[in-house]
Amino acid sequence: MTVSPLAAGLNLAVEDPLVLDDPDAHPWSETADLVVVGLGGAGVAAALEALERGVSVIAIDRYEGGGSTAANGGVFYAGGGTAIQKEAGEEDTPEEMYKYLKVEAGEVVADATLRRFVEESPATIDWIVKHGGKLNAKVWRKKASYPPLDYFLYHPDNSLVASYRKIARPAARGHRAYTRNGKKAWGLGVGIYDPLRQSALRLGLAFHPLTEARQLVMDRNGRVVGIKVLSIPAGSAAAARFTRYIRRANTLLAALPPSLPFASVTIGLGNHFLRKAMKIEASAREERWLRAGDGVLLSAGGFIMNPAMVARYAPAYAKGMPNGTLGDQGAGIVLGMTAGGSTALMDKISAWRFINPPKAWSDAIVVNAKGERFVDETVYGATLGEHIGDHQGGIGWLIYDAALRKQAFKQARDPMLVPFQRDVTLLNLAFNAVKAPTLDALADKIGLDRATIAATVAAYNRAARGEVEDAFGKERSDMQPIERGPFYAMDISVESKFLPLPVITFGGLRVEEESGLVLDKAGKPIPGLYAAGRTAVGIASQTYVSGLSYADCFFSGRRVARHVARANR
Repeated sequence: MTVSPLAAGLNLAVEDPLVLDDPDAHPWSETADLVVVGLGGAGVAAALEALERGVSVIAIDRYEGGGSTAANGGVFYAGGGTAIQKEAGEEDTPEEMYKYLKVEAGEVVADATLRRFVEESPATIDWIVKHGGKLNAKVWRKKASYPPLDYFLYHPDNSLVASYRKIARPAARGHRAYTRNGKKAWGLGVGIYDPLRQSALRLGLAFHPLTEARQLVMDRNGRVVGIKVLSIPAGSAAAARFTRYIRRANTLLAALPPSLPFASVTIGLGNHFLRKAMKIEASAREERWLRAGDGVLLSAGGFIMNPAMVARYAPAYAKGMPNGTLGDQGAGIVLGMTAGGSTALMDKISAWRFINPPKAWSDAIVVNAKGERFVDETVYGATLGEHIGDHQGGIGWLIYDAALRKQAFKQARDPMLVPFQRDVTLLNLAFNAVKAPTLDALADKIGLDRATIAATVAAYNRAARGEVEDAFGKERSDMQPIERGPFYAMDISVESKFLPLPVITFGGLRVEEESGLVLDKAGKPIPGLYAAGRTAVGIASQTYVSGLSYADCFFSGRRVARHVARANR
């Protein structure tokens, strides 16, 4: 095996394509119309849609399938008048949803693509429910990064922020899945993913877990006709041991933010199990060749779990907290690149800086390294993180006073709070609070200019008292004067020790938006090669709102299936 130069230094064992003069003469192990690489959100949506249309499908996954989709917070972004919205009494239209998402999606996709995504949204929810997806219409209408556990429809975005309400009428579009008991949801994307996967298997999906794609196969005309994979034999003792080690590694590596000093033991143990699993891969796998009659879909996630790849493409966020699962290594993206696929937005990272709850924090101010405000503090966490990371050099401070601190402690004890929100709040009130008797003394402690922070706080206080309009359009109901010492500063920078910054990748392969075919450097589709989900650039690649990536996975995956089905007729 010779690793592709494109994979060199990225800890990826990806090879350049094998080019065949006569694909029919190759010793294929198995054949299907569509071969799916990575059975996460995009992969399962493509597989199920294709099978419903009479297309045969083989899917592989290096692990057990599900990926970041199954592990995510269970939020699916949908609107325009879904059945769940109607049951909840939420008024929404495709036009209002489009106007809002146009702000968030920007120019990453064409207007026609965004409109198609919006128009398909209600039917997508119907499709999920038809296949057993667990959704509920109990609605939470307040601003929140994540609603209480017994609420399932909420605003996972900026739609309630004053400046955004001027653009589009807000509606609750975050459809949260629930667990099997039907009462409370605890961050489980499997509430949607698992039923769809079971439907695909019932319809004849041939799924091979513990199977890694290593090389694309092309014919002399440049068409992708299959892949080479390495697979641990199903049902073997090696497969059982590998699965056990990987589950332990995933659990331990996601247990604690790496910036916490005591996390090193947990992370070390997680890496121990990961190394044991990789030894099994090295010794127990068999080579197989899968032929794709109509196409190969690369849907293997992003690359946030590959430190070498993050360091190469998005070094500014190398010290953020990776928010993904072990499959997010970037292998799908690099496989596409070996076939001539072009990429975009590889330096684009979504960074999540949530400061509400407690509301007391978002009622305060966030300043940059100069001591100046730069945003309405009530914006969604991913928007705040984007401002800090992309526009403020990674530096941010939350400034509040004694009155707001007292409120934050009280709000942290609200039984409606999700436990992780409570724990993060208390941790940072206790350990991430620089305290000083005056604003001047606080400025000195954290390295801000005294005059600048004094002027910033004074201007904010005038707006909070209703004497002037806030410079960033923040509403008075979300503002409180900062005037009662002692004063506090909380580090909310990219490298904050006690408030880690979760990060995911947005960049990937460029695709033709009508089909999902990967584009080469000249902008022409590569025959037989598709990409979807976070392996590709899509609806969610500009600004993150919760559930939009999940929804884009389904949208882009089903788009591929429909194109393959048309070609298959």
